This record gives sequence, structure tokens and C-alpha cells, in this order.
Amino acid sequence: MNKLLIVSILALLFLGSCSSNDGEITTDIVNNPNTAAEQVDPEKLPSMTFDNELFEFGEITQGESVSYSYTFTNTGKTDLIITSAKGSCGCTVPEWPKTPIKPGEKSQIDVVFNSEGKKGRQHKKVTVLANTQPSTNVVALSGEVIAPDTN
Repeated sequence: MNKLLIVSILALLFLGSCSSNDGEITTDIVNNPNTAAEQVDPEKLPSMTFDNELFEFGEITQGESVSYSYTFTNTGKTDLIITSAKGSCGCTVPEWPKTPIKPGEKSQIDVVFNSEGKKGRQHKKVTVLANTQPSTNVVALSGEVIAPDTN
């Protein structure tokens, strides 16, 4: 009898602790003023301004690597943070600053293109994700890879 009484009391306490919202689902729990739904003043955001968005490397022999540093300035009003940079293929490898870039500061993204196994006209992109608006920034390199004669 005591077990039944204890279980009944616990069940009532459990059911009584649930608030009734008449089946209505609300989004109050996720109401965060710092979300994408809120308009952000673009003048307060960081901005990446590249000195040169396209590097033309000319002609190289298959198997050679080309390096280039894309210099940019944070022309925004807050710290610029780069979260990632990815080449359009495994042959294009970027290195980017992992620390915040202050407004007005210059920095660079170093890119190495390895032409091993490539031939003909090449156009490779590097997509940079940062806390800018839009969040995607793209730089590219182009050139001709001359394959050796296999006769």
C-alpha cells in the first residue's frame, strides 16, 4: 500500500510540474537577438578588400608549383575573422591567418598551386569564409600548364 501511495504522489508531482500551453508550440526558448533573422548594419561589419583577386601565373611546366600571397585589408569597423579557406581542388592549398585582423590592418592568404598531373589552361579558385557580409570571398589563379612531350 505504501508503494502505491508513493508512486501516485510522484506521478501527481510530475504531471503537475508540467506547464500547460494548450498544445501551442512557441519559439520563445530560441529567441536570441544575435541571430541571422535580425538586420545587421553592414557598416559595422568587417570587410575584406583584396589588392588583387586574380593572379595570372603565365606558363609553367607540368609538375612545377606556383605560390602567391593574396594581400587584403580589413576595411570594416570590427575585427575580421577568417574561419576557413579552401581550394577548388586538392592541388590548390591555402594558408590563412588564424588570429583576428583589426580594422585597417593588412594580412595575407598564401596559396600554393601544384601542377602535377595537370595540363592546359588552369583556373583555380580559393573560397574564403569569414565574418563578412557576404561571408564568402573568392580569389583565383590562372595560367597554362605545359605538359612535356611524351614521344
